[in-house]
Amino acid sequence: MNNQPIGIFDSGVGGLSVFAELIKLMGEENYIYFGDTKNLPYGNKSKEELIKISKNIFDFFETKNVKAVVMACNTTSANTYNELKNQYNYKIYPIVQTVSKEIALANYDRIGVFATQATINSHAYKREIRNYNLRSEVFEIACPNWADIAEKRLQNEPESIEDIKSKLNMMLEYNPDKIILGCTHYPYLIGILSHFAPLELFINPAKIFAQNIYQDLKQSELLGGKKEYEPKFYVSSNAQQFKMSSKLFYDVENAQEIEISKLTVK
Repeated sequence: MNNQPIGIFDSGVGGLSVFAELIKLMGEENYIYFGDTKNLPYGNKSKEELIKISKNIFDFFETKNVKAVVMACNTTSANTYNELKNQYNYKIYPIVQTVSKEIALANYDRIGVFATQATINSHAYKREIRNYNLRSEVFEIACPNWADIAEKRLQNEPESIEDIKSKLNMMLEYNPDKIILGCTHYPYLIGILSHFAPLELFINPAKIFAQNIYQDLKQSELLGGKKEYEPKFYVSSNAQQFKMSSKLFYDVENAQEIEISKLTVK
């Protein structure tokens, strides 16, 4: 057993979708979640900015003596994983690279990807999927407003619905077999998306990602067996907003035993 904590990070509450799946599989683990709300959104930042941000967060987790860090953020996974993966002694799990392999091996011919502008600019999903399946055609569309729509719970506003419907119609022109929701905030919009396309068309990467992490920790004999504390949450600004928005995926607001602290990432 290894009872060191698992670190998880994202630009805000989106990564809680991954955290919720990990809790289902590994309820006895100790977790530390970091939501970088000060720098939200990540999708409009340069690669250099994202590397600096990610390194600061990795350094923070190093001070917490974690055994692994989960990059529950597609944008940083796509843009910073390869640059930082060998600089730390703990395991690092990147969502894009992990999920792409699993989806590629499922042998879909036509795969759509909705993601932030930075993730789309990196072409990480296309590159990683085609590393394992050259037959797959990958169609990428940036949805720069969607993370903000989810974070602020604006999904029922007419402008938001029009934006979501417009991007979906663009994607459906490619006739994809599946569409990856390539930002951890996007599964919150599944209710709107499923009004205009079949629910089974969409892939929520969180479930695939969490299962892969569980299997790897098990094989590496790093699973914990003793929960020593309730999950700890850190944010870089506006803890109250984080509490409110957490209801999207994991309700921190009503979990009185969960400590939410404020940490500034420079």
